[in-house]
Amino acid sequence: MAVEDEIQFERDGHVARVWLNRPWKKNCVTVPILDRLDEIITEVDEDPELRVLVVRGRGGTFCSGFDLDSLKADYVGKSNAIDVAVKSAKICDRLYSMKTPSVAVLEGHVTAGGFEIMISCDFAISADDAKIGDFHIRRALFGGAGPIYRVPRMIGIRKTKELMLTGKLLSGIEAAEFGLINKSAPADELDATVEDFIGDLTDKSPFTMWLTKMTIDRSLDADTQSLMVMEHLAVGVALNSEDANEGVSAFLEKREPKWQGR
Repeated sequence: MAVEDEIQFERDGHVARVWLNRPWKKNCVTVPILDRLDEIITEVDEDPELRVLVVRGRGGTFCSGFDLDSLKADYVGKSNAIDVAVKSAKICDRLYSMKTPSVAVLEGHVTAGGFEIMISCDFAISADDAKIGDFHIRRALFGGAGPIYRVPRMIGIRKTKELMLTGKLLSGIEAAEFGLINKSAPADELDATVEDFIGDLTDKSPFTMWLTKMTIDRSLDADTQSLMVMEHLAVGVALNSEDANEGVSAFLEKREPKWQGR
């Protein structure tokens, strides 16, 4: 099967949709799939019509991690073992840092590498009965694409240790209570919940969305005074944008804005 069949990319109006499509292996990923995801991130960010990226898995499951057959054959016990971690970390960071906001839609297993993809997205919405967790420790492995620097910022040190040191799996309901995801819904309401959620993203200025996302992403990495300077500069950039002019004009003229993305 070609990699384009194993990770499918669709455009749906302002929405980009990525589907992991290896349900017979719980959508576990390989290096070619990660490389194609990296290409898709660039395609989405370069398309001015796309305002949100939705990442999901076929067959009622999100992603169970890296393909262990591939991992065993190519990396475990070999000197190049760090290569897959470096590649995974770079691509997950590209997902986290992309201009376009991203939403992970969670069903079934969301573990190991799938968990890392999920925490690299800006938002996550889950079915109530999903199984979500880092899980690496159950196989004496260590996650190399974000758990130690993304998860503590989301849920704190103690909850992170509880999740990573036990290898426990959370339901969607429990993950929402942990603060790990945004929303959980019954499986038969998941699609409607996702569409409602992304509707609140696609009608906003894509330029200001990028500016706001970029500054929030830095908010835990600097002191208050530095962040105040960044905030002042962001205010100036926003006020000088065409979208700000359009947003204010549309409000005063009592009409819907027509965003230019700049």
